[in-house]
Amino acid sequence: MITIFIITMMTKRRWRSQVGMALLSSVCFGGLAHAGTARTEGEGATPPATEAPAATPPAETPAATAPAEPVIELPKLLHTVEAPYPEEAERARLEANVRLRLRVDTQGVVTQAEVMEPVGHGFDEAARTAALQFRFTPAKRNGVAAPARVTYTYVFQLPGRSKAVAATPPPALSSAPKAAASQDEAPTEYQEDVEVTAVGETRAERRRKSAEAVQVIELEQASMESADLGTTLSRTEGVDVRRTGGLGSTARISIAGLSDDQVRFFIDGVPLEFAGYGPGLANVPVNLVQQMEVYTGVVPIRFGADVLGGAVELVTDQDVRGSAVSGSYELASFDTHRFTASARHLQESTGLLVRVHGFYDDARNNYPVNVEVPNDLGKLAPVEVRRFHDGYRAGGASLEAGFVDKPWARRLLLRGFINAAGRDIQNDVNMESPYGEVTTAEGSAGATLRFAQSYEPGLTVDAVGGYTFRRNRFLDIGTCAYDWYGRCFLTLPQPGEITEGGAERYVNQHVAFARLQAAWTPIPNGAHTLRLALAPTYVARTGEDRRLQANNQPDPLNGDRGVTSLVTGLEYQFEAFDGRLQNIAFGKDYLQDVRAEKLLASAEFLDVGRTAHELGVGDSLRFRITPDLIAKASYEWATRLPRPDEIFGDGLLIDDNLGLQPETSHNFNLGLSYASEPGRAGSFRASVGGFARMADQLIVLIGNGSSFTYQNVFASRAVGALGGVGWTSPGRYLSLDGNATYQDLRNTSSEGTYAEFEGQRIPNRPYLTANGSAQARVSDLLRFQDELLVTWRTRYVDDFLLSWEELGSDASKLRVDSQLTHSLALTYVIRDMTTRLSWTLDFQNVTNARTFDFYGVQRPGRIIAAKFTLER
Repeated sequence: MITIFIITMMTKRRWRSQVGMALLSSVCFGGLAHAGTARTEGEGATPPATEAPAATPPAETPAATAPAEPVIELPKLLHTVEAPYPEEAERARLEANVRLRLRVDTQGVVTQAEVMEPVGHGFDEAARTAALQFRFTPAKRNGVAAPARVTYTYVFQLPGRSKAVAATPPPALSSAPKAAASQDEAPTEYQEDVEVTAVGETRAERRRKSAEAVQVIELEQASMESADLGTTLSRTEGVDVRRTGGLGSTARISIAGLSDDQVRFFIDGVPLEFAGYGPGLANVPVNLVQQMEVYTGVVPIRFGADVLGGAVELVTDQDVRGSAVSGSYELASFDTHRFTASARHLQESTGLLVRVHGFYDDARNNYPVNVEVPNDLGKLAPVEVRRFHDGYRAGGASLEAGFVDKPWARRLLLRGFINAAGRDIQNDVNMESPYGEVTTAEGSAGATLRFAQSYEPGLTVDAVGGYTFRRNRFLDIGTCAYDWYGRCFLTLPQPGEITEGGAERYVNQHVAFARLQAAWTPIPNGAHTLRLALAPTYVARTGEDRRLQANNQPDPLNGDRGVTSLVTGLEYQFEAFDGRLQNIAFGKDYLQDVRAEKLLASAEFLDVGRTAHELGVGDSLRFRITPDLIAKASYEWATRLPRPDEIFGDGLLIDDNLGLQPETSHNFNLGLSYASEPGRAGSFRASVGGFARMADQLIVLIGNGSSFTYQNVFASRAVGALGGVGWTSPGRYLSLDGNATYQDLRNTSSEGTYAEFEGQRIPNRPYLTANGSAQARVSDLLRFQDELLVTWRTRYVDDFLLSWEELGSDASKLRVDSQLTHSLALTYVIRDMTTRLSWTLDFQNVTNARTFDFYGVQRPGRIIAAKFTLER
């Protein structure tokens, strides 16, 4: 049973005199109808305090078999600060009670103070400013420091009153007599109530300590810097993010050796492309996301997805209480502008929630690159030029409305969205031929409906369904051939810089999807949980090539195409040894049906199709050796069904391949992590792990000059090791972190297209990467709770080949040389009342090193960015 314990502490202070304190504590036992939900999604509900008497087990349940309750130590108020009585209120002879919601971190520091019921006249500001200076002993769960949520009432009472009026807690929360003030004691001008309403682990802490193979990246600091999600993700061990250029360019994200579509992305459990952001992650605004969860190779069934290499879930702000607004603006080199804004309001009386988000990005990406152009003698010579046709524009908005925390639904939310993006194509895949008029564009719109509720006994349901429409456009109708200086040096005999005769292609995609999750815990707060996940998806494609139609030529995009898939998962979670051991065993079923009309050489369409059915199993094990030391092991026989873009192409630069087969892999993970509590020497953290991926029918995007095709590489093997260390000084004045990843990805096919390369490293994949960072923090620089952060980051990528190892001589092998880059960020933060302001000056690639990610396309050099954020 999950129980809530509320302790109420009442302190009394005299106006401009010595501070006195009286303590009132009470303990309330009770079960929660929604306990399973709170445990899963919110900050953990508060279990029994150690000093409270133990609850007697029911007669029919022997005490020996009852699950062990966590040992909880509640936070204690150590230091308070008097708030000055507002002059305006004192002149008007006004008094007030100000209720605050405080968040206390694992060091006992109040990190957030929110006024729950504003009363005005300066009371709110005075109470909040004082509360932000309070210090508590950290709450502890099983001996480990845990965050706490506290409701605090600050009572302002005028001096000179004949009798104090106490802010008494509700009778149900009080079981002890209140300490009465002596009649000789002077009247009390201040009085506060403290309710510890929740002690437990945040979602991030629960994920880290679970059996799941997951790394959690919290984005509070990243939201204040100019780094986007792709850059932030690349700082994590086992993860590599590479791009074909600047902002808006195609990104390849690799997790433990597998990349591209073998890695899937989600936002609050919904596939990213179904939520309106497209399939790419790197360009999603970081300020719209609270944290990222990276799953390596073994993916929980709740995603309802066919995933081979891993998954990344973007978690948006889960706090729905009260009203809030936030915004950010970034100005950076190469004429880059990025803007985000969001707002929410919850009407407490009805549970009505309204949230809105919006973003806009614009970049010219006219950074210098080194290329070879003919000189006056017609010979190729190296020169530095600026990219002239590499602009990117994107924007979008979403509106969400519904009800939360109602008896009939914990969540019932309808979300509508619209997004659009456009990008110029500057060059071919090897950066050898420049283009001056080729463009692509994408737009999407849709809606989702989410429902979540808990039922007796121990059943929770979370369902989401929706529809998304996406339209892609590829335009190549230019009549000029351009050089690297942006000059039209030749008029083409017919339109088209990439495609002969030009192309004006449109691809429309309609998606209907649903995700249903149900969890059953037979005994509340028990050791056994059974989960079921169902994920049906239907994708329909239509399109047209207007250039072909204008020339009365057969249009392959005219054929109807559709993919229906169903992923089913069943999961059993078991805990033992007072929660020290957790095991999650699961099975998955994959079903996909593909139907398409393929254009034949006779200009007729042929109905083709196939059905694929696969099974998968997996297990994740975690053992907590000590409160600070955790060991994990996990395995999955994983399957990934080809996605529509892989089967049908994108109608732009990716050709179709209707013969693609599902890819499968045996995925193994081992890991050991250590995280100490802050002490005299600070806090330490370290992790080490290894992974193996034995993949078959691996799908890889292969470049064919000016286009790409997804192909089965038949078999591959990836093995690797990763690790990281970190230290934070007492007082958090200095933090040092570093990590490294080694991976060896090789082709193991003994037959087929790549048989001649058996045993060779798969090209265009870095095998050794490392990251390091150092951050200095100065607090209370100009005013209370201001912070100055100075952050230095370093990234190293060892050299790697762009072609198979045994092709060509050592001197002629195409390779990307090793790269070392540095960045520096200066961030100044002001916290005042309910507002947080930050300014950041970011210097990326400080040394202006030449960097390449893949296919020899040069990345931007030194970037200077300034960013302003506001949260209120």
